[in-house]
Amino acid sequence: MTAIESEEHKALRTAVATLGTHYGREYLTTVTKENRHPTELWQDAAKLGYLGANLPEAYGGGGGGIAELSIVLEELGAAGCPLLMLVVSPAICGTVIARFGTEPQKQTWLPGIADGTRTMAFGITEPDAGSNSHRITTTARRDPDTGDWLLTGRKVFISGVDIADAVLIVGRTEDSRTGRLKPCLFIVPRDAEGFTRRQIDMDLESPEKQFELTLDDVRLPADALVGDEDAGLLQLFAGLNPERIMTAAFAIGIGRYALDAAVRYAKERTVWKEPIGAHQAVAHPLAQAHIELELARLMMQKAAALYDAGDDVGAGEAANMAKYAAGEACVKAVDQAVHTLGGNGLTREFGLASLITVARVARIAPVSREMILNYVSHQTLGLPKSY
Repeated sequence: MTAIESEEHKALRTAVATLGTHYGREYLTTVTKENRHPTELWQDAAKLGYLGANLPEAYGGGGGGIAELSIVLEELGAAGCPLLMLVVSPAICGTVIARFGTEPQKQTWLPGIADGTRTMAFGITEPDAGSNSHRITTTARRDPDTGDWLLTGRKVFISGVDIADAVLIVGRTEDSRTGRLKPCLFIVPRDAEGFTRRQIDMDLESPEKQFELTLDDVRLPADALVGDEDAGLLQLFAGLNPERIMTAAFAIGIGRYALDAAVRYAKERTVWKEPIGAHQAVAHPLAQAHIELELARLMMQKAAALYDAGDDVGAGEAANMAKYAAGEACVKAVDQAVHTLGGNGLTREFGLASLITVARVARIAPVSREMILNYVSHQTLGLPKSY
């Protein structure tokens, strides 16, 4: 891999930035205030081929990888209008189905995900499991008479279920009660009998809503299973590594948007005889924020390159590091941007205050920074576990 982007990637950045600038932060703020979804942006991104950038050409995608899709999300974020469902539908679900799905599953889902006509959500987090995936209690058992699957359990903080045609649910086969993690992935249609959702009241300004899901003996055909019943972690991390990489892209984009706003303000705002950006107390923290965002992007690019090359183990380490670095850099950039603008940083006119909460999402989801530090300490450094 190289730290220098290809001409194709540079061109993709420029093209996506043009689309993002056309919509911008005001568009996303309006959509959120009106309690609707960024449908127009989603559809335009689909028409330009951005939603399926990582999906195989044979199924209507762009034939690229997570490297290309992360550029799309980062540049939309840098324009102030990131699409969170890019993390979920094409990056997680599309990748899993493309790698492990049957031919009918690929034909059914991938073209629609690529052209924006179908959307899929992803359900792994549970109320009592938290970061411990080994405690997932959603179970699937076979109906001995029909061969159907019966799925029972609960999920929480699942994004975009209200607009998704189906949810890719992480469950466990019933004989996995020994404690060994053997996750299985099931495509659950949104209107399946026994499958209900409740919107969670979030103090977070975002057009993508969060839901708690209940599965009460949801009957699924045998072909609802994605991949091998006994493949375990391989299939799960085929989706979770892209999720971490894309979360890094989301965070870097938001950080860049906030930093750009602060830099423009620091160049124009004059209190004494020079713009405030001439003062090192203002300039140096902004320079530091820029450096940290650039460093996070390098790790994100490394993670994407490893993943797209098929190195799942190497990508796992790099994806966790990228997500950690990007989350920290994003929070610092947003905080410094607000401080640079002073009182104006808290006004609706400048639109930075709402990012204070949004930036924290990158520290918390899909895995907390503390769990990433746990991963690096015992997986990379070889230190003993404390849990």
